[in-house]
Amino acid sequence: MVLRFQTTEGHGGACGQGHSLTSTRASVESALSAAYDIDSSEIVVSILGPYVVLEGFVPQKGHVKRAVEIAADVVGKGYGRSRMLRR
Repeated sequence: MVLRFQTTEGHGGACGQGHSLTSTRASVESALSAAYDIDSSEIVVSILGPYVVLEGFVPQKGHVKRAVEIAADVVGKGYGRSRMLRR
């Protein structure tokens, strides 16, 4: 189960309502590490404006898409971006 921030304007609204960038990043990192179906040990989460950016390496191609889906579950659809490579 992934907890979402309740916002009206996506992730940018969440930060405006008192959710810090650090808590948003920690929520995404926690959701990624709790996911049983991907290896997120080499994924770095950063915040760039209203977007959560995932950088690093994953062992399988499908893990890139899944990691972005998990991030979007936390911050809202369309606010997850990937800069990950498959190793």
